[in-house]
Amino acid sequence: MTSETVPEALVQLFTDGACSGNPGPGGWAYVLRHPRTGSEKEVSGGERETTNNRMELLAVIRGLESLDRPCRVDLFTDSQYVGKGISEWMSKWKLNGWTRGQGKRRAAVKNVELWQQLDLLLSKHQVLFSWVAGHSGHEENERCDQLAVAAYQKYL
Repeated sequence: MTSETVPEALVQLFTDGACSGNPGPGGWAYVLRHPRTGSEKEVSGGERETTNNRMELLAVIRGLESLDRPCRVDLFTDSQYVGKGISEWMSKWKLNGWTRGQGKRRAAVKNVELWQQLDLLLSKHQVLFSWVAGHSGHEENERCDQLAVAAYQKYL
């Protein structure tokens, strides 16, 4: 695609989360790219005590929150948890009052407040999820990992 053929509202969002221990200090990061203009921004943050899954979710949430208008978003993450949550699990959780099957009974979805935030953001944007293998040389995923690790290291 040349810059002339890229829709104005298309962005690429690369995300990653990391923890030192699980739970432990954690970091999240995203790289947001606007292919038409070539502009790019990197943002990261961290928490003193968290889990890797929470950081993976926060990376996506913070990236989508940074968009000032509805966009077509190509989302790239190495998190199966986020990817399957978006593409397979979330619709069932919503139908079941944000609960999931646990044996013969129902249990609250873990990280439900983050999933609900993400659900609201997904309703504002057209998001296409793509999984990338972590630590496999994918340039943007590696950069997000570096940023996320740096974000949690301040808590060590």
